Amino acid sequence: MKTQIEERWGTHPNDVKKYDTEQLRKEFLVEKLFEADSVLMTYTHNDRLIIGGALPVKEALKLETVELIRSKYFCERRELGIICIESEGLVVVDGIEYELAFKDAVYVGRGSKEVTFKSKDPSKPAKFYFASSPAHKAHPTTQITSQMRRTRELGEKKTSNERTLNQIILSEIVPCCQLQMGMTELKEGSVWNTMPPHTHSRRMEAYFYFKIPENQAVCHFMGEPQQTRHIFMLNEQAVISPSWSIHSAAGTNNYTFIWAMCGENLDYDDMDTFTADKLK
Repeated sequence: MKTQIEERWGTHPNDVKKYDTEQLRKEFLVEKLFEADSVLMTYTHNDRLIIGGALPVKEALKLETVELIRSKYFCERRELGIICIESEGLVVVDGIEYELAFKDAVYVGRGSKEVTFKSKDPSKPAKFYFASSPAHKAHPTTQITSQMRRTRELGEKKTSNERTLNQIILSEIVPCCQLQMGMTELKEGSVWNTMPPHTHSRRMEAYFYFKIPENQAVCHFMGEPQQTRHIFMLNEQAVISPSWSIHSAAGTNNYTFIWAMCGENLDYDDMDTFTADKLK
């Protein structure tokens, strides 16, 4: 088993104005989240969020602590959200097994000592995407079933942004400290997400894009509303979105993405929206 972690520093919007394409990708793009029998993670100093992926094929994978967080075990001072994005698998938390299929999730509370990922069928290995933030309080580990998820139908065909928003880990669904996660699925013929875009200075966000067909891409838009930038992304890549940045995207095909947020405000609808005619 292999565990790897990258570190990304926080950035000031005035500095980002001067970044070229290479620098933008280096600071914000997470190009690889999955490798067979490995756990890959990225630590960002934006609200100290960790995002990562686990792909157990031949063996179960334990979520190990890393030197960056200086803890005895990964969730000693952290909460964790895990969503299954492919096939079927098991997440084992302190000896209790949780079965997960596509879109199923587990919230792991602070103080949980051992987290393990398993695939049900090694010939069809499960892929688990996860996000973790510091936690000030221990809440119970909970599986989020399809009956618990909340959905919103957003957008319209005429504006090419018809999509289904799945709220999965939210304080109204499961007790949590500051982590929030969900999945948005764009319908066929729609390419825009989070349009009109917004910022929320009280929390940051990370976007993980997947179900992007071969030879297709998603163009992620970021930056201040009057100083926008873009990053082209491929399947199963993620991007870090600072609190001062908009976050929106358009794809050459419809796609799905997972959003993970953390910060001091748990009000999902607390955002500052900018209509398309106000962007530059």
